[in-house]
Amino acid sequence: METQTTPTAWFEVYGGVHHDRRNLAIHLATQPLFAAGFAGTLIGPLLGAYWLLAAGPLAMLLAIAAQGGGHRLESRAPEPFRGARDVIVRLLTEQLITFPRFVLSGALVRAWRAAR
Repeated sequence: METQTTPTAWFEVYGGVHHDRRNLAIHLATQPLFAAGFAGTLIGPLLGAYWLLAAGPLAMLLAIAAQGGGHRLESRAPEPFRGARDVIVRLLTEQLITFPRFVLSGALVRAWRAAR
């Protein structure tokens, strides 16, 4: 399978690797942790809360590690990363665009109901 290069293309295949209820639950629990860590990393220095420069990336790493474990529960693995840039772009896109869109579109509920 060729690597998807746009958020729209990623969304089209996203549901194919998010079927297991445990993985969906892990994503629901950890995506807000990632988003908070990302926001904290960006705004911490602006607010003088420099401790967020450590806490933000740590929260992001914990969320990604948990989600990686969740993906091992799926029958189909996500595409492998194709380098450092791909890791950063895909993770940020999934966490900040694709997963929220997956939830808000109702696709997560459909995947949850279809899961066994």
